[in-house]
Amino acid sequence: EVQLVESGGGLVQAGGSLRLSCAASGFTFDDYDIGWFRQAPGQEREGVASITNSDGSTYYADSVKGRFTVSSDNAKNTVYLQMNSLKPEDTAVYYCNADRGPAYVEIWGQGTLVTVSS
Repeated sequence: EVQLVESGGGLVQAGGSLRLSCAASGFTFDDYDIGWFRQAPGQEREGVASITNSDGSTYYADSVKGRFTVSSDNAKNTVYLQMNSLKPEDTAVYYCNADRGPAYVEIWGQGTLVTVSS
């Protein structure tokens, strides 16, 4: 079964840290770019960070640069999102996404909730 499973969300105080995990199965992990997205209540889903498994290149949204770090363990088919210096505005459901380009179906996880209290 093709799937992405996120974990690691929870409640944390402002200034704290969390590490999210995205475990992939059922497809060739190395062929995909893995992205982290988030959706806060009443807002559109936005891209947060991504990593290209073929060369390790990364992308970060301006709102998380310097605070979040995306990494990949290809041996474990898992991508991580280390989130430091969390702010209340980081509160959202975080999703991971596997994308191989327009000719392929995107794969989404079920999401994990991150709540940052002030």
